[in-house]
Amino acid sequence: MDAGSRYNKFRPPLINNQMSHKKRTREDLDRFIPNRSAMDFDYAHYMLSGGKVKKEHNGVNSSSKEAYSKQLAEVFNMNRARILAFKNKPPHSADRISESPSPIQQSKTIKKRRYIPQSSERTLDAPDIVDDFYLNLVDWGSNNIIAIALGNSVYLWDASDGSATELLTVDDDFGPVTAVSWSPDGKHLAVALNNSHVQLWDILQGSSRLMRTLRGHRLRVGSLDWNGHILTTGGMDSMIINNDVRVRSHVVGTYRGHNQEICGLKWSASGQQLASGGNDNLVHIWSISMGSANTTHQWVHRMTDHTAAVKALSWCPFQSNMVASGGGVGDQCIKFWNTNTGACLNSVNTGSQVCSLLWNRHDRELLSSHGFTDNQLTVWKYPSMTKISELFGHTSRVLHMAQSPDGYTVATAAADETLRLWNVFGNPKETKPVLKRKLEPFFDLAQIR
Repeated sequence: MDAGSRYNKFRPPLINNQMSHKKRTREDLDRFIPNRSAMDFDYAHYMLSGGKVKKEHNGVNSSSKEAYSKQLAEVFNMNRARILAFKNKPPHSADRISESPSPIQQSKTIKKRRYIPQSSERTLDAPDIVDDFYLNLVDWGSNNIIAIALGNSVYLWDASDGSATELLTVDDDFGPVTAVSWSPDGKHLAVALNNSHVQLWDILQGSSRLMRTLRGHRLRVGSLDWNGHILTTGGMDSMIINNDVRVRSHVVGTYRGHNQEICGLKWSASGQQLASGGNDNLVHIWSISMGSANTTHQWVHRMTDHTAAVKALSWCPFQSNMVASGGGVGDQCIKFWNTNTGACLNSVNTGSQVCSLLWNRHDRELLSSHGFTDNQLTVWKYPSMTKISELFGHTSRVLHMAQSPDGYTVATAAADETLRLWNVFGNPKETKPVLKRKLEPFFDLAQIR
């Protein structure tokens, strides 16, 4: 508040204008604070000493003295009218803040935040998609084709040219389709059915054929993941089965530890560890080195911290011994685990159901998809877990996410019967270094618990 407005607000009754003026002059006016950098002390001293002497002695000066005085005046700039002066008007407090940014503001200025589009690049209709949290109905293969299960059918959408084809449709006795998963080379697609069967399709250009049907579960299979030629399946019967698709007797091992439906399966990039999540709120870490034909395997670690079903699982691309997991509506947390020790490294409450998780392969970021109540996508900065961006567009819970082969685009499918493509993780035209994955020593060996 300046002096004038302060005076108007608190002005006393006008009884004696002269007295009030004197009092106001002493108390209310701003104190003059000179700017020392704008002062010329040498010239001030000259005026206080030599200047007065010159005025007091009006005698005739010699030509040499006049020349000396003229030169001295030029040096001290005697033609100036002001000795004490402000260089500039003092800036407003808000201007001072903007002119002198904090270290955090300076860092933001130096490093610009990456632009993330707030709307999807493309939206496709996905009618009859099953609204079931425990299923896994979308996958994006290395062949740049998205497979999506819609009711009793599976459709293939080619992201390179936008063409869509119907792969299969099963009868009601077998359907609906409960999970789809591409093989690492993009040549085969595994399709799980509600009747517990798993079909293996050979995807060829122009035509596709059913290669074989895998049987081993007693109830529906809701989760699938590949580890080379091993197809791992998880069912409502709480069993996890390793299937070697090359041999006739395909069941080469089973994992038992969950007591309810398996809704999440993810192999690590090394292929040595498997993470599983279930409707029993448990996360297990299994080791492939413990497996042998037709045996039941004991888990390496059992995590019991979640308080709701765990479907969302994603292995860190730059730290081989860390996996992220997300809990359902009764938990709402993203947790990070050291898979060598079983320790929980961090836990973040997101405030809503966590349906899926994906790591950014080009930066230290994590993407989560959510259900109740906002049905949003959230981009997190790791390890601070600060929100970089929130993306809205789906009107129902975002049950499924899949990542493009180059890692930049993400496909999401929701119960609102739409499939959306988002440019979440940057522009592929920008050259970015690939994050190096940190391998722990002896990561492929069983750990002492």
